[in-house]
Amino acid sequence: MSVEMELRAVRVRYGPLEALHGVDLPVPAGTATVLLGRNGSGRTTVLRALAGAVRPSAGRVLWRGADVTRLPPHLRARRGLCFVPDLRAVYATLTVAENLRLAGDPDAALDAYPELRPLLPRRAGTLSGGERRMLAVSRALAAPARVVLVDEPSLGMSPPVAARTYTLLGALCARGTALVTAEQRLPENLPRGTLVHELRRGEITFSGEPGEPAARRLLGGPGLPGTRAVSDGS
Repeated sequence: MSVEMELRAVRVRYGPLEALHGVDLPVPAGTATVLLGRNGSGRTTVLRALAGAVRPSAGRVLWRGADVTRLPPHLRARRGLCFVPDLRAVYATLTVAENLRLAGDPDAALDAYPELRPLLPRRAGTLSGGERRMLAVSRALAAPARVVLVDEPSLGMSPPVAARTYTLLGALCARGTALVTAEQRLPENLPRGTLVHELRRGEITFSGEPGEPAARRLLGGPGLPGTRAVSDGS
């Protein structure tokens, strides 16, 4: 299993507060990685550090062995990184159709989320939370990327659409994409081979696979017995 990106002893500060305390995190190619934790645990900051949206106060960010710690977000995007944040992930003043055209292949997005088709003329800012989330996640599906980072991909979605979303994201892994998502609870429809990391107060407190007994104990009981892995995201 080759490592696509990696955090090595990364610390991130927001003013006087340190959000990450020397985090080590490998991101394997062709694999789904799920970051679990409550609000304030540091999972979003891990995504932002990988994307270049925040610069570590210490430690390094590597991409296929090359140090990209100081590489800005737009250059990481040109190298093949797609970051979908949890907030402000769509252009609110543009229509759904315009957002999709900026993302890449609109047809791929509409195949993934046909619910967006009747909404094409509407401005993205008028959509419901779940509709905006579908539009945001479709960015990751419309343009091929080597690394896809999505903060709470199923936020505001109905359970069937949330399950479909992880199936679609899992299919990216089958094509070799390194996928990293941040969630408060372990989602369903995880692709086979998913790795789970729990964060608490800026530190990784558990790393393993979803079905491990330690994961059931550490990661929160309800919701875990109902999760299931599906081969290659299908």
